[in-house]
Amino acid sequence: MVDMKKIINNIILATTIIITISSCSTIKDYRGYVPDQKLIDAIRADVDTKETVMSVLGNPTMKATFDDSNWYYYNKRTERWAFLKEKVIEMNILAISFDDENYVSEIKHYTVADNKVIDVVSKKTVTHGKDINFLAELFGNVGRFGSATNGPTAGN
Repeated sequence: MVDMKKIINNIILATTIIITISSCSTIKDYRGYVPDQKLIDAIRADVDTKETVMSVLGNPTMKATFDDSNWYYYNKRTERWAFLKEKVIEMNILAISFDDENYVSEIKHYTVADNKVIDVVSKKTVTHGKDINFLAELFGNVGRFGSATNGPTAGN
Protein backbone atom coordinates (compact mmCIF):
# COMPACT_ATOMS: atom_id res chain seq x y z
CA MET A 1 0.00 0.00 0.00
CA VAL A 2 1.27 3.44 -0.94
CA ASP A 3 1.94 5.89 1.87
CA MET A 4 -0.56 8.75 1.29
CA LYS A 5 1.28 11.15 3.58
CA LYS A 6 4.47 10.78 1.53
CA ILE A 7 2.62 11.45 -1.75
CA ILE A 8 0.95 14.59 -0.35
CA ASN A 9 4.30 15.86 0.97
CA ASN A 10 5.88 15.33 -2.48
CA ILE A 11 3.02 17.19 -4.19
CA ILE A 12 3.34 20.10 -1.74
CA LEU A 13 7.12 20.20 -2.24
CA ALA A 14 6.81 20.13 -6.04
CA THR A 15 4.16 22.88 -6.00
CA THR A 16 6.31 25.06 -3.74
CA ILE A 17 9.34 24.65 -6.01
CA ILE A 18 7.31 25.48 -9.14
CA ILE A 19 5.79 28.60 -7.55
CA THR A 20 9.20 29.77 -6.30
CA ILE A 21 10.87 29.34 -9.68
CA SER A 22 8.04 31.00 -11.61
CA SER A 23 7.94 34.00 -9.25
CA CYS A 24 11.60 34.78 -9.99
CA SER A 25 11.08 35.25 -13.71
CA THR A 26 12.05 38.39 -15.60
CA ILE A 27 9.50 41.20 -15.44
CA LYS A 28 9.33 43.20 -18.65
CA ASP A 29 7.70 46.62 -18.78
CA TYR A 30 6.99 48.99 -21.68
CA ARG A 31 6.09 52.64 -20.98
CA GLY A 32 5.56 55.80 -22.98
CA TYR A 33 4.80 56.71 -26.57
CA VAL A 34 6.89 57.68 -29.57
CA PRO A 35 4.84 58.24 -32.71
CA ASP A 36 5.36 56.53 -36.03
CA GLN A 37 8.33 57.78 -38.06
CA LYS A 38 6.02 58.85 -40.92
CA LEU A 39 4.22 61.22 -38.55
CA ILE A 40 7.52 62.59 -37.23
CA ASP A 41 8.79 63.16 -40.79
CA ALA A 42 5.64 65.17 -41.56
CA ILE A 43 6.65 67.83 -39.02
CA ARG A 44 8.86 70.56 -40.47
CA ALA A 45 10.91 73.19 -38.69
CA ASP A 46 9.84 76.84 -39.19
CA VAL A 47 6.56 75.66 -40.77
CA ASP A 48 4.61 73.74 -38.13
CA THR A 49 3.34 75.25 -34.88
CA LYS A 50 2.42 73.82 -31.49
CA GLU A 51 -1.15 73.37 -32.68
CA THR A 52 -0.18 71.40 -35.78
CA VAL A 53 2.27 69.25 -33.79
CA MET A 54 -0.47 68.55 -31.25
CA SER A 55 -2.89 67.55 -34.01
CA VAL A 56 -0.34 65.22 -35.66
CA LEU A 57 1.40 63.65 -32.64
CA GLY A 58 -1.04 64.26 -29.80
CA ASN A 59 -0.20 65.50 -26.32
CA PRO A 60 3.48 65.30 -25.41
CA THR A 61 4.56 62.76 -22.84
CA MET A 62 6.35 65.47 -20.92
CA LYS A 63 6.78 69.23 -20.99
CA ALA A 64 8.05 71.70 -18.44
CA THR A 65 5.60 73.46 -16.15
CA PHE A 66 6.96 76.97 -16.63
CA ASP A 67 8.73 76.64 -19.99
CA ASP A 68 6.49 75.42 -22.78
CA SER A 69 9.17 75.66 -25.48
CA ASN A 70 10.29 71.99 -25.31
CA TRP A 71 8.05 68.97 -25.76
CA TYR A 72 9.15 65.38 -25.24
CA TYR A 73 7.65 62.16 -26.52
CA TYR A 74 9.39 59.12 -25.09
CA ASN A 75 9.14 55.41 -24.52
CA LYS A 76 11.29 52.89 -22.74
CA ARG A 77 11.46 49.15 -22.31
CA THR A 78 12.82 47.82 -19.04
CA GLU A 79 13.54 44.43 -17.53
CA ARG A 80 13.81 43.49 -13.90
CA TRP A 81 14.49 40.16 -12.27
CA ALA A 82 12.52 39.49 -9.08
CA PHE A 83 13.19 42.32 -6.62
CA LEU A 84 16.37 43.66 -8.22
CA LYS A 85 16.74 47.12 -9.79
CA GLU A 86 15.24 47.54 -13.23
CA LYS A 87 17.51 47.85 -16.27
CA VAL A 88 16.62 50.04 -19.25
CA ILE A 89 16.86 47.90 -22.40
CA GLU A 90 15.57 50.40 -24.96
CA MET A 91 14.72 54.09 -24.79
CA ASN A 92 13.60 56.51 -27.50
CA ILE A 93 13.07 60.22 -26.93
CA LEU A 94 11.71 62.66 -29.48
CA ALA A 95 12.47 66.26 -28.41
CA ILE A 96 10.69 69.08 -30.22
CA SER A 97 11.75 72.66 -29.51
CA PHE A 98 9.69 75.75 -30.32
CA ASP A 99 10.76 79.35 -30.87
CA ASP A 100 9.14 82.48 -29.40
CA GLU A 101 6.38 82.50 -32.05
CA ASN A 102 5.49 78.84 -31.27
CA TYR A 103 6.99 77.47 -34.51
CA VAL A 104 9.04 74.28 -34.47
CA SER A 105 12.71 75.24 -34.30
CA GLU A 106 14.39 71.86 -33.82
CA ILE A 107 13.61 68.14 -33.75
CA LYS A 108 16.03 65.77 -32.02
CA HIS A 109 16.09 62.01 -31.39
CA TYR A 110 17.78 60.41 -28.38
CA THR A 111 18.36 56.77 -27.42
CA VAL A 112 19.90 54.81 -24.54
CA ALA A 113 23.33 55.46 -26.07
CA ASP A 114 22.82 59.19 -25.43
CA ASN A 115 22.06 58.60 -21.76
CA LYS A 116 24.61 60.12 -19.39
CA VAL A 117 25.15 59.06 -15.81
CA ILE A 118 25.22 62.01 -13.46
CA ASP A 119 27.54 61.60 -10.50
CA VAL A 120 26.10 62.93 -7.28
CA VAL A 121 28.45 65.34 -5.55
CA SER A 122 29.19 63.99 -2.09
CA LYS A 123 30.83 67.14 -0.75
CA LYS A 124 29.26 68.80 2.26
CA THR A 125 28.00 72.36 2.27
CA VAL A 126 29.95 74.47 4.72
CA THR A 127 27.77 76.20 7.28
CA HIS A 128 28.90 78.87 9.69
CA GLY A 129 27.96 78.23 13.27
CA LYS A 130 28.90 76.25 16.33
CA ASP A 131 29.85 72.63 16.04
CA ILE A 132 28.55 71.23 19.31
CA ASN A 133 28.03 67.71 20.53
CA PHE A 134 25.08 66.17 22.34
CA LEU A 135 26.23 67.06 25.86
CA ALA A 136 26.95 70.68 24.95
CA GLU A 137 23.49 70.88 23.39
CA LEU A 138 21.90 69.34 26.49
CA PHE A 139 23.65 71.45 29.13
CA GLY A 140 24.39 74.58 27.06
CA ASN A 141 21.50 76.63 28.45
CA VAL A 142 22.20 75.92 32.13
CA GLY A 143 22.73 79.23 33.91
CA ARG A 144 21.77 81.40 30.94
CA PHE A 145 18.37 82.36 32.25
CA GLY A 146 17.78 84.96 34.97
CA SER A 147 15.46 84.64 37.93
CA ALA A 148 11.73 85.13 37.49
CA THR A 149 11.81 88.58 39.10
CA ASN A 150 14.46 90.01 36.79
CA GLY A 151 12.92 88.71 33.56
CA PRO A 152 10.62 90.53 31.18
CA THR A 153 7.19 91.42 32.46
CA ALA A 154 3.91 91.56 30.64
CA GLY A 155 3.31 94.82 28.83
CA ASN A 156 6.97 95.74 28.26
